[in-house]
Amino acid sequence: MLIRQLPHDSALNRELHGEAADWSVTDHLLAAAVDHLAAANWMFASVNSEEGDQPEPPAPVPRPSYDDADTGDEETPGGETEQTAAADAAPSTVQLARFFG
Repeated sequence: MLIRQLPHDSALNRELHGEAADWSVTDHLLAAAVDHLAAANWMFASVNSEEGDQPEPPAPVPRPSYDDADTGDEETPGGETEQTAAADAAPSTVQLARFFG
C-alpha cells in the first residue's frame, strides 16, 4: 500500500515506468491539445490547397510507451477491482494516454 502512494516522479516509479513516470495529466492534455491544433491546421490547409498540392498529415507529439502498463483491473483486498475503486478518482496518466492515444 505504501508503494502505491509514492509520488509519480519517485525513483521507483522511474525505474518501473521509465519516461512515463515523468508525464503528468497536464503533459498529456497539452500533448493532446497540440495534436488537435495541428490536425485542425492540416485540415484547413488541405481544404484550401490545390488537388495535387496536399500537405502531409501532422505527426503526433511523441508520448511515452505504455506497453507494459497495468490495466487497472487487479483486485484489491476488499474484492473490488482497482478500476471500480478508483471510479471517482481523477484519471491516471495511463488512462489519459489511452484515451488521447
